[in-house]
Amino acid sequence: MAGLAILVPILLATVTYELWWPYNPNDIDLLAINKGPSPEHWMGSDGVGRDVMARLLQGGRTSLLVASVSMAISTIVGFSVGAVAGFAGRLVDGTAMRLVDLAMTLPPVIFLLVLASIAGTGVGPTILVISLLSWPVLSRMVRSRLLELRERDFVVASRGMGAGLWHLLFRHGLPNTIDILVVYATLQVAGGILLEAGLSFLGSGVTPPEASWGNMLNSARSVLVLENYPRQWMFPGAVLVITVLAINFVGDGLRDAFDPRAELN
Repeated sequence: MAGLAILVPILLATVTYELWWPYNPNDIDLLAINKGPSPEHWMGSDGVGRDVMARLLQGGRTSLLVASVSMAISTIVGFSVGAVAGFAGRLVDGTAMRLVDLAMTLPPVIFLLVLASIAGTGVGPTILVISLLSWPVLSRMVRSRLLELRERDFVVASRGMGAGLWHLLFRHGLPNTIDILVVYATLQVAGGILLEAGLSFLGSGVTPPEASWGNMLNSARSVLVLENYPRQWMFPGAVLVITVLAINFVGDGLRDAFDPRAELN
Protein backbone atom coordinates (compact mmCIF):
# COMPACT_ATOMS: atom_id res chain seq x y z
CA MET A 1 0.00 0.00 0.00
CA ALA A 2 2.89 2.36 0.69
CA GLY A 3 4.25 1.58 -2.76
CA LEU A 4 0.88 2.37 -4.35
CA ALA A 5 0.60 5.60 -2.37
CA ILE A 6 3.92 6.71 -3.89
CA LEU A 7 3.44 5.27 -7.36
CA VAL A 8 -0.07 6.52 -8.18
CA PRO A 9 0.76 10.26 -7.82
CA ILE A 10 3.87 9.78 -9.96
CA LEU A 11 1.83 8.08 -12.67
CA LEU A 12 -0.87 10.75 -12.57
CA ALA A 13 1.70 13.54 -12.75
CA THR A 14 3.53 12.06 -15.73
CA VAL A 15 0.32 11.36 -17.65
CA THR A 16 -1.45 14.68 -17.01
CA TYR A 17 1.35 17.25 -16.65
CA GLU A 18 0.51 18.89 -19.98
CA LEU A 19 -2.86 19.92 -18.52
CA TRP A 20 -1.47 21.83 -15.56
CA TRP A 21 2.21 22.64 -16.19
CA PRO A 22 2.82 25.61 -18.54
CA TYR A 23 6.15 24.48 -20.02
CA ASN A 24 6.94 21.88 -22.67
CA PRO A 25 10.02 19.66 -22.17
CA ASN A 26 11.82 21.00 -25.24
CA ASP A 27 10.99 24.71 -24.90
CA ILE A 28 14.24 26.71 -24.74
CA ASP A 29 14.52 29.92 -22.73
CA LEU A 30 17.96 31.48 -23.27
CA LEU A 31 17.35 33.86 -20.37
CA ALA A 32 16.90 30.96 -17.93
CA ILE A 33 20.01 28.89 -18.66
CA ASN A 34 21.11 26.97 -15.54
CA LYS A 35 18.75 28.95 -13.33
CA GLY A 36 17.89 27.60 -9.89
CA PRO A 37 14.42 26.76 -8.59
CA SER A 38 12.01 29.68 -8.76
CA PRO A 39 8.25 30.34 -8.83
CA GLU A 40 8.39 30.04 -12.64
CA HIS A 41 10.65 26.97 -12.80
CA TRP A 42 10.06 24.90 -9.67
CA MET A 43 13.07 22.67 -10.29
CA GLY A 44 15.16 25.15 -12.21
CA SER A 45 16.33 24.89 -15.81
CA ASP A 46 19.11 23.03 -17.58
CA GLY A 47 22.11 24.11 -19.62
CA VAL A 48 20.06 25.21 -22.63
CA GLY A 49 17.20 26.78 -20.67
CA ARG A 50 14.71 23.92 -20.71
CA ASP A 51 12.43 23.50 -17.70
CA VAL A 52 13.74 20.62 -15.56
CA MET A 53 10.33 19.70 -14.15
CA ALA A 54 8.75 19.45 -17.61
CA ARG A 55 11.58 17.22 -18.79
CA LEU A 56 11.38 15.18 -15.58
CA LEU A 57 7.67 14.48 -16.09
CA GLN A 58 8.07 13.76 -19.80
CA GLY A 59 11.07 11.58 -18.99
CA GLY A 60 8.94 9.64 -16.54
CA ARG A 61 6.30 9.12 -19.21
CA THR A 62 8.94 7.84 -21.63
CA SER A 63 10.66 5.58 -19.09
CA LEU A 64 7.37 4.10 -17.86
CA LEU A 65 6.17 3.59 -21.44
CA VAL A 66 9.36 1.74 -22.38
CA ALA A 67 9.22 -0.38 -19.22
CA SER A 68 5.51 -1.22 -19.54
CA VAL A 69 5.57 -2.18 -23.22
CA SER A 70 8.78 -4.21 -22.87
CA MET A 71 7.24 -5.94 -19.83
CA ALA A 72 4.16 -6.89 -21.85
CA ILE A 73 6.24 -8.27 -24.72
CA SER A 74 8.64 -10.21 -22.49
CA THR A 75 5.71 -11.60 -20.46
CA ILE A 76 3.99 -12.90 -23.59
CA VAL A 77 7.20 -14.39 -24.97
CA GLY A 78 8.28 -15.88 -21.63
CA PHE A 79 4.88 -17.43 -20.94
CA SER A 80 4.58 -18.81 -24.48
CA VAL A 81 8.02 -20.44 -24.47
CA GLY A 82 7.66 -21.82 -20.93
CA ALA A 83 4.12 -23.09 -21.47
CA VAL A 84 4.91 -24.79 -24.77
CA ALA A 85 8.00 -26.38 -23.21
CA GLY A 86 5.94 -27.64 -20.28
CA PHE A 87 3.04 -29.08 -22.29
CA ALA A 88 4.34 -29.93 -25.78
CA GLY A 89 6.52 -32.97 -25.05
CA ARG A 90 10.13 -33.94 -24.43
CA LEU A 91 11.60 -32.92 -27.81
CA VAL A 92 10.05 -29.46 -27.81
CA ASP A 93 10.88 -29.06 -24.12
CA GLY A 94 14.54 -29.90 -24.68
CA THR A 95 14.86 -27.59 -27.68
CA ALA A 96 13.14 -24.67 -25.94
CA MET A 97 15.19 -25.04 -22.77
CA ARG A 98 18.47 -25.11 -24.68
CA LEU A 99 17.40 -21.83 -26.27
CA VAL A 100 16.63 -20.43 -22.83
CA ASP A 101 19.97 -21.69 -21.48
CA LEU A 102 21.77 -19.97 -24.35
CA ALA A 103 19.97 -16.69 -23.68
CA MET A 104 20.74 -16.89 -19.95
CA THR A 105 24.44 -17.70 -20.37
CA LEU A 106 25.18 -14.58 -22.42
CA PRO A 107 26.66 -11.76 -20.29
CA PRO A 108 23.69 -9.42 -19.74
CA VAL A 109 25.54 -6.11 -20.03
CA ILE A 110 27.49 -7.11 -23.15
CA PHE A 111 24.40 -8.69 -24.70
CA LEU A 112 22.41 -5.54 -23.96
CA LEU A 113 24.99 -3.24 -25.55
CA VAL A 114 25.39 -5.47 -28.61
CA LEU A 115 21.63 -5.57 -29.15
CA ALA A 116 21.43 -1.81 -28.67
CA SER A 117 24.17 -1.23 -31.25
CA ILE A 118 22.30 -3.44 -33.74
CA ALA A 119 18.79 -2.12 -33.08
CA GLY A 120 19.81 1.53 -32.83
CA THR A 121 18.59 4.26 -30.50
CA GLY A 122 15.12 5.56 -29.75
CA VAL A 123 12.02 4.40 -27.90
CA GLY A 124 11.15 1.51 -30.23
CA PRO A 125 14.63 -0.08 -30.36
CA THR A 126 15.02 0.32 -26.59
CA ILE A 127 11.74 -1.55 -26.01
CA LEU A 128 12.90 -4.31 -28.35
CA VAL A 129 16.28 -4.67 -26.64
CA ILE A 130 14.83 -4.84 -23.12
CA SER A 131 12.15 -7.32 -24.23
CA LEU A 132 14.70 -9.67 -25.76
CA LEU A 133 16.79 -9.63 -22.59
CA SER A 134 14.04 -10.18 -20.02
CA TRP A 135 11.94 -13.23 -20.98
CA PRO A 136 14.15 -16.31 -20.18
CA VAL A 137 13.69 -16.24 -16.39
CA LEU A 138 9.90 -16.14 -16.70
CA SER A 139 9.89 -19.03 -19.17
CA ARG A 140 11.74 -21.22 -16.69
CA MET A 141 9.34 -20.37 -13.88
CA VAL A 142 6.29 -21.08 -16.07
CA ARG A 143 7.77 -24.35 -17.32
CA SER A 144 8.51 -25.48 -13.77
CA ARG A 145 4.91 -24.84 -12.71
CA LEU A 146 3.42 -26.56 -15.76
CA LEU A 147 5.64 -29.65 -15.54
CA GLU A 148 3.98 -30.34 -12.21
CA LEU A 149 0.55 -29.32 -13.49
CA ARG A 150 0.52 -31.60 -16.53
CA GLU A 151 0.53 -34.67 -14.28
CA ARG A 152 -2.67 -33.59 -12.53
CA ASP A 153 -5.80 -35.64 -13.19
CA PHE A 154 -7.76 -32.83 -14.84
CA VAL A 155 -4.99 -32.18 -17.37
CA VAL A 156 -4.57 -35.89 -18.10
CA ALA A 157 -8.34 -36.12 -18.54
CA SER A 158 -8.32 -33.17 -20.95
CA ARG A 159 -5.61 -34.83 -23.01
CA GLY A 160 -7.57 -38.05 -23.02
CA MET A 161 -10.63 -36.22 -24.35
CA GLY A 162 -8.58 -34.87 -27.26
CA ALA A 163 -7.72 -31.37 -26.01
CA GLY A 164 -5.07 -29.69 -28.14
CA LEU A 165 -2.03 -27.74 -27.04
CA TRP A 166 -3.68 -24.31 -27.26
CA HIS A 167 -6.67 -25.48 -25.22
CA LEU A 168 -4.32 -26.79 -22.53
CA LEU A 169 -2.32 -23.57 -22.51
CA PHE A 170 -5.24 -21.17 -22.14
CA ARG A 171 -7.69 -23.37 -20.25
CA HIS A 172 -5.25 -24.81 -17.71
CA GLY A 173 -1.80 -23.26 -18.12
CA LEU A 174 -2.68 -19.56 -17.99
CA PRO A 175 -5.06 -19.65 -14.98
CA ASN A 176 -2.58 -21.72 -12.96
CA THR A 177 0.37 -19.40 -13.65
CA ILE A 178 -1.41 -16.06 -13.27
CA ASP A 179 0.25 -15.46 -9.89
CA ILE A 180 3.71 -15.88 -11.43
CA LEU A 181 2.82 -13.62 -14.35
CA VAL A 182 1.39 -10.79 -12.23
CA VAL A 183 4.33 -10.68 -9.83
CA TYR A 184 6.86 -11.00 -12.65
CA ALA A 185 5.16 -8.25 -14.67
CA THR A 186 5.21 -5.86 -11.72
CA LEU A 187 8.86 -6.42 -10.93
CA GLN A 188 9.78 -6.38 -14.61
CA VAL A 189 8.46 -2.82 -14.92
CA ALA A 190 10.98 -1.78 -12.25
CA GLY A 191 13.73 -3.70 -14.03
CA GLY A 192 12.74 -2.17 -17.35
CA ILE A 193 12.99 1.35 -15.92
CA LEU A 194 16.50 0.63 -14.67
CA LEU A 195 17.58 -0.97 -17.97
CA GLU A 196 16.20 1.96 -19.96
CA ALA A 197 17.95 4.41 -17.65
CA GLY A 198 21.22 2.51 -18.00
CA LEU A 199 21.02 2.34 -21.80
CA SER A 200 20.03 6.00 -22.12
CA PHE A 201 22.78 7.03 -19.70
CA LEU A 202 25.29 5.25 -21.96
CA GLY A 203 23.80 6.90 -25.04
CA SER A 204 22.38 3.67 -26.48
CA GLY A 205 18.74 4.06 -25.44
CA VAL A 206 16.38 7.01 -25.72
CA THR A 207 18.37 9.93 -27.10
CA PRO A 208 17.78 13.70 -26.84
CA PRO A 209 15.79 15.76 -27.55
CA GLU A 210 13.33 13.09 -26.31
CA ALA A 211 13.49 13.16 -22.51
CA SER A 212 13.97 10.13 -20.28
CA TRP A 213 15.35 9.82 -16.78
CA GLY A 214 18.44 8.06 -18.12
CA ASN A 215 19.42 10.66 -20.68
CA MET A 216 18.70 13.45 -18.17
CA LEU A 217 21.35 11.87 -15.96
CA ASN A 218 23.62 11.52 -18.98
CA SER A 219 23.20 15.21 -19.82
CA ALA A 220 24.15 16.17 -16.26
CA ARG A 221 27.26 14.03 -15.87
CA SER A 222 29.83 16.69 -16.78
CA VAL A 223 32.04 17.92 -13.92
CA LEU A 224 30.67 21.46 -14.32
CA VAL A 225 27.07 20.29 -13.79
CA LEU A 226 27.95 17.81 -11.06
CA GLU A 227 29.70 20.47 -9.00
CA ASN A 228 27.71 23.61 -9.74
CA TYR A 229 24.19 22.48 -10.72
CA PRO A 230 23.49 19.28 -8.76
CA ARG A 231 19.71 19.75 -9.06
CA GLN A 232 19.94 18.75 -12.73
CA TRP A 233 20.88 15.20 -11.75
CA MET A 234 19.46 14.98 -8.22
CA PHE A 235 15.83 15.35 -9.29
CA PRO A 236 15.79 12.64 -12.01
CA GLY A 237 18.01 10.39 -9.89
CA ALA A 238 15.75 10.72 -6.85
CA VAL A 239 12.53 10.14 -8.81
CA LEU A 240 14.09 7.12 -10.53
CA VAL A 241 15.04 5.53 -7.20
CA ILE A 242 11.70 6.31 -5.56
CA THR A 243 9.69 4.94 -8.48
CA VAL A 244 11.66 1.70 -8.67
CA LEU A 245 11.38 1.20 -4.91
CA ALA A 246 7.62 1.83 -5.02
CA ILE A 247 7.12 -0.69 -7.83
CA ASN A 248 9.23 -3.26 -5.97
CA PHE A 249 7.09 -2.72 -2.85
CA VAL A 250 3.96 -3.35 -4.92
CA GLY A 251 5.53 -6.48 -6.40
CA ASP A 252 6.48 -7.80 -2.96
CA GLY A 253 2.94 -7.17 -1.74
CA LEU A 254 1.44 -9.02 -4.70
CA ARG A 255 3.81 -11.93 -4.14
CA ASP A 256 2.74 -12.20 -0.51
CA ALA A 257 -0.93 -11.93 -1.50
CA PHE A 258 -0.62 -14.75 -4.04
CA ASP A 259 1.47 -16.95 -1.71
CA PRO A 260 -0.02 -16.96 1.82
CA ARG A 261 2.58 -19.52 2.87
CA ALA A 262 5.27 -16.81 2.60
CA GLU A 263 3.82 -15.16 5.73
CA LEU A 264 4.44 -18.36 7.68
CA ASN A 265 8.14 -18.60 6.80
